[in-house]
Amino acid sequence: MKIIAAPDKFKGSMSATEAAKQIEKGIKSVLPWAEVHRFPLSDGGEGLVESLTGKPGSSLQTITVTGPLGRPVEAVFGLIDDGRTGVIEMAAASGLSLVPEGKRDPSITTTRGTGELIRAALDRGCRKLIVGIGGSATSDGGAGVAEALGAQFLDRKGRLLGRGGAELERLEKIDISGLDPRLDEVEVLVACDVDNPLTGPKGAAYVYAPQKGADPGMVEKLDRALVNYARVIKKDFGMEVDHIPGAGAAGGLGAGLIAFLRARLSSGIELVLEALEIEQYLAGCSLLITGEGKLDTQSAYGKAPVGIARKARQCKIPVLALAGDLEGELGVFHREGITACFAIADGPLSIQDSIERGPELLEAKTAELIRIWITARSAEQ
Repeated sequence: MKIIAAPDKFKGSMSATEAAKQIEKGIKSVLPWAEVHRFPLSDGGEGLVESLTGKPGSSLQTITVTGPLGRPVEAVFGLIDDGRTGVIEMAAASGLSLVPEGKRDPSITTTRGTGELIRAALDRGCRKLIVGIGGSATSDGGAGVAEALGAQFLDRKGRLLGRGGAELERLEKIDISGLDPRLDEVEVLVACDVDNPLTGPKGAAYVYAPQKGADPGMVEKLDRALVNYARVIKKDFGMEVDHIPGAGAAGGLGAGLIAFLRARLSSGIELVLEALEIEQYLAGCSLLITGEGKLDTQSAYGKAPVGIARKARQCKIPVLALAGDLEGELGVFHREGITACFAIADGPLSIQDSIERGPELLEAKTAELIRIWITARSAEQ
C-alpha cells in the first residue's frame, strides 16, 4: 500500500519537511507496513529550497550576501539535478523577515542580495534557475538584482542611483553593457502566483508596499518611481513590462527578472511538482495526504494543497487535507480534487497552543483519519 504525504508548511509551527514527517508517523502508527513517500511542498515562496533539495543529487549552499537594508546576511540556496539547476528564494536574501518591524521601509530596501545568490549559482555552473519571489521586503523593481549582475542605473547627469525603490523616480538610463554574459545561456523560471501589474491601483506599490512599512505618501512615491522605471525600460530596451501579469510581484521583481534575465513567470506549485517529478510517484498510490497551516478560499488559487490535489484527481487518488485553521466553503476544495478537509485541533485552542502542539495534533489527526479510511475501504470490499 503506497501513501503520499505532501504538505506545505504549517507557518510558525512546522516546516513542510517536519509536517510530512508527522503525517508519516501518524500513518505508520496504524499501518506500519505502508510504503510512505514524503514530498514537502512549497507554492514558490518560503520553503522552496527545502522542498526541492530533498532528492539525491541535491545540496545546500550558504553564502554572505547584501541584505535588504544593505547589511550582510547569511543566505542559503539549493543545487539540484547534480548541480545543473539552482533554486533560489528571494526571501532568503531580500525578505521581509530580515527587516525588524521598526525599520521596514520599501523605499530604501534592495534586492541586491537576491542578485548575488543568482551570481553564486552561475559561478557553480548552473544553467537553469528556479527563483521563488514570495515574502519580499522590497519595492525596487528588481533593480538591485540587475545591479548585482552588472547593470548600472543612472540619473540625468549620468550618476549612479542609490539603492531602493524611491531612487527609481530619478532614473534616466539603464546601462547593461556590463551585465553578466552567462545570463544569455541560462533558463530562468520564476515561481509567481500573483497577476498584479507593475504599477497602478493593483500594482506593486499600492497592493504590497503597505505590508512592508509604506505609509500612503510613500506608496504614491513608489508608484511614480515604478512608472518611471517602466518608462526607461521601454525607452532603452523596447520592452513593455508595466502591464505583464505578475510584473508587480515582490515589489516589481517580476518585471526586473523579465527585463534583465528574460525570465518566464509560472505557477509556483506547478514548478515545484514538475521539479519533483511527482506524477511518476502517483502511479499506484492509494491515498494522498496534504495540508498547510491555513486552508481558506485563497488556497484554491494555486496554493500547494490544491495544486497537488489536481494532480491526484487525474489519477483518481483520494486526497485528505489537514490544516491548523480551516475557513471557507468546503465545496471549493472538493471541486479541486480534495476529497475531505479536516482541522487538526482536538478542541478550542489559542493560537499559541495550536502552534506549540501542531506536530502532535497533526500526527494524531492523521492516525484517526487513516483508521476511518481503512474502515471505509473494508466496507467497500
